[in-house]
Amino acid sequence: MSEYKSKLESREMDYFCEAALSLKTKEECYRFFEDIFTISELKAVDQRLQVAKMLKEKKTYSEIATATGASTATISRVNRCLNYGSDGYNIVLERISWE
Repeated sequence: MSEYKSKLESREMDYFCEAALSLKTKEECYRFFEDIFTISELKAVDQRLQVAKMLKEKKTYSEIATATGASTATISRVNRCLNYGSDGYNIVLERISWE
């Protein structure tokens, strides 16, 4: 894998990444995320991840919109990220198991 350089990279973002990487359990994630994000922000991130999962499963935009409540614009944006983005969704979706 070639070296990746984020447009967001900064000392402050490095600190945030280190904070996230320090979390060891789902409970710690819930506690930190509930403190640092609004409920709306968290739900939007969750929705995008669900959209990415369903796109990888080859679901249609209509099926995804019905299941997640996401707009076609959100689904399209996530699809663009899956295909032309920084590979973040793909890395995560390959590593985690879904029930």
